Amino acid sequence: MRLVHHPVLCNYYVTYRCNAKCSFCDIWEKPSPYVTLEQVEQNLRDLKKLGVSVIDFTGGEPLLHREIDKFLGLARDLGFITTLTTNGMLYPKLAERLKGKVDMLHFSLDSSEKEQHDKGRGVACFDFVMQSIEVAGSLGERPDILFTVFRENLHQLEKVYEEIILPNKLMFILNPAFAYNEVASGENLTGEELDFLSAFGKRKYVYLNEGFIQLRRDGGNHVSDPVCKAASTTLVISPENELVLPCYHLGEKKFPINNNLAALYNSEEVKQQIALEGRLPQCEGCTINCYMQPSFAVEVNKYFWKALPSTLKYNYYKGTWKRMLAN
Repeated sequence: MRLVHHPVLCNYYVTYRCNAKCSFCDIWEKPSPYVTLEQVEQNLRDLKKLGVSVIDFTGGEPLLHREIDKFLGLARDLGFITTLTTNGMLYPKLAERLKGKVDMLHFSLDSSEKEQHDKGRGVACFDFVMQSIEVAGSLGERPDILFTVFRENLHQLEKVYEEIILPNKLMFILNPAFAYNEVASGENLTGEELDFLSAFGKRKYVYLNEGFIQLRRDGGNHVSDPVCKAASTTLVISPENELVLPCYHLGEKKFPINNNLAALYNSEEVKQQIALEGRLPQCEGCTINCYMQPSFAVEVNKYFWKALPSTLKYNYYKGTWKRMLAN
């Protein structure tokens, strides 16, 4: 049973440029422009018309954009829930400008050990994450730690939890790694490792979408009966001001927005692409978290019930439910 029949999330790529070179991502290899303030303002108004409630300003590294604080301010003024993930390298310099504008601020951290974290990110950024946590706390901000889980860093969860999460009372978001296109994420977690991750996710201050675990146990999305609702739940806007379908990672079709996102999204050509969500050959076995999370939220099935407790837990701890109700 479908609960929501309109998109709920926008993944807004303000640039593909990045100051890191993560081993599990290829976005930093792409040439990219920066979106303009005029484009963002027009698109946000159209996103509001379409029923979107959450804007994820992403990249690349979104803090590379000099007007990112203005984008966040516009989105907040229009009533959107805002989210942003950063490697932390630029956050200490920009923290004052960002204060109060990000509802869900995530700092990426994949190990308690500086050498291991920096190796995976391809740049020395561990110390910047530690500094960012301190700076955010001094400003009264409540950031989260986003931990991308691989087999080789699974053992690091306990130390990060004890040494960083609990002392700072941060939310610990566990993000199981996923492969896409030519980008590999190492060996899949075993059933025993998924059990460990699931148990860890039940701790205080820890967020783990149990739908992600179930999907991996089931072998990912299946084109014969797709759980993925990427294109109907999530709008992807590129730095070139294009609507990308069905998702960023596949990017099968790109439509110039031309100052009329709402009309474009409701066009027959786009509707035809939306109808293919989860059914393309490349969609078989997919476990891409950033599209599965909204997919689990709009249709009542076993993934909906698996995801619901963690979603309620996160929103309770963060207090974002108050903003959602206000909208």
